[in-house]
Amino acid sequence: MSTATDDGPNGRKRPLRYVMGLLYIGAGVLHFVAPKVYARVVPPRFPKPVALVYLSGIAEIGLGSGVLIQRTRRRSAWGIIALLVAVFPANVHMATSDVATDAMPDRIEGIARAALWIRLPLQGVLMLWAWWYTRSTSETSE
Repeated sequence: MSTATDDGPNGRKRPLRYVMGLLYIGAGVLHFVAPKVYARVVPPRFPKPVALVYLSGIAEIGLGSGVLIQRTRRRSAWGIIALLVAVFPANVHMATSDVATDAMPDRIEGIARAALWIRLPLQGVLMLWAWWYTRSTSETSE
């Protein structure tokens, strides 16, 4: 069974892994710093939004840390993909409701709304980035 290694054939895989890991760890920490902000964007049909925010924060910290460790990299990358799928409804909810733009000044509301819509396809890019770490070096050099 092949495993993901530290670097790809073009030398970019290792530094981008650190960027990815730190981004998810940082995002996860923010869930604990401002849980009510995140809870506002949880779709209303989901129960216990603050608990879900803490759970997703734990997942982001754990998976971000895991992608930095060779032994857990592949499983953590798959976990990041699953997490991105799981939080997609919240991103759709933010884009289709006023919940995320309510507290913003009117002058930047249009920009913020556009950013929320741009974020939706960006989820696919983030999934592809994580998927890159589910593959071994021999698979990425083909």
